[in-house]
Amino acid sequence: MLTRYLCLPDFMANWPWPRRIHPQYEEVTAESSAWLKSFAPFTPESQFAFDMCDLGRLAALGYPDVSREHLRIGVDLMNEFFVIDEYTDVEPAAAVREMVEVAIDAAYHPAKPRPTGETILGEMTRQLVQRLASSSTPEATAHFLDSFSAYLRSVVSQAEERSEGVSRSIDSYIKIRRENNGGRPSFSPIELRLSIPDEIFYAPCVVELQSCILDMITTINDILSYNREQATGNDDYNLLTVVMRELNITFGDAIAWVMDYHDGVAKKFIDGLNNLPSFGTHIDAQLEEYLQGIANWPRCVDSWSFESKRYFGEQGLEYQRTRLVPLLQRREPNLDLHQKQVQVHLIEKLAEPIAVV
Repeated sequence: MLTRYLCLPDFMANWPWPRRIHPQYEEVTAESSAWLKSFAPFTPESQFAFDMCDLGRLAALGYPDVSREHLRIGVDLMNEFFVIDEYTDVEPAAAVREMVEVAIDAAYHPAKPRPTGETILGEMTRQLVQRLASSSTPEATAHFLDSFSAYLRSVVSQAEERSEGVSRSIDSYIKIRRENNGGRPSFSPIELRLSIPDEIFYAPCVVELQSCILDMITTINDILSYNREQATGNDDYNLLTVVMRELNITFGDAIAWVMDYHDGVAKKFIDGLNNLPSFGTHIDAQLEEYLQGIANWPRCVDSWSFESKRYFGEQGLEYQRTRLVPLLQRREPNLDLHQKQVQVHLIEKLAEPIAVV
């Protein structure tokens, strides 16, 4: 009997930004966790599994230099993203569209009370955006709303394609993942104290650098999350699956393709950063702070994937060392459980490794 393994590439072997974590990680995480639980988003069992994701760590690794107030916004944002992910992954397109419309309305009208009986995403978003806007520059708030609403709309597109059985090409998959991997709005806490005007923030050279980091996040996340996704029947929307299908290549060759693509965009980012034109001393300093902040995110995602229990359970640090992960038995998702009843899986409870003769 043989066990199939996922061999993890070392994405960060040559990435010059080191792992760093915010010193107030634990106390701010506790505050945000209490906030999240006030909405009772899951059953007790699923809430325990959700807590093992350690999303405060994700934020603290992603925003090691921000103020305590902005770290709290970052942790709240990570918590909301993953609730959205759990809620929408198992829903038909119409239900996802309804939830998204509620969240977008709440984001743009944070002073408006939410109606009784709607999804908790409405009140969660309202409180999050109210907190963000009260401690952010007008430019950063506008950029967040733009990226957050684009992210939410892309989640609807993903649900529609899932319902219709649409298979994306590699290029179109990478393009939409720049929106629905949540990376763009995740950069917002880095920007909250900055005043970068639209003509600079959306300049092609700056957008290209953002896209490079977003693509790196996709490559890292899609490989490191693959075992969990295939075990829960959710791997069709994964770069490895898309590459294998389009290029008709093996699993191992698909990993090599993704790693080559990752290395290419990493080089493109560093080259672009080194050749960025000047926009004036005042803007250059702010843009440098923002770009250095987003450059930290590939390291953040890689480190968190192994240090939390989201993808590898208790074995994360061991798998980070060995790079070998036994593949789990595949299960089909329970589509009869919705929103607060949705099942969040613990890796240890999914299945034993697949044995093949």
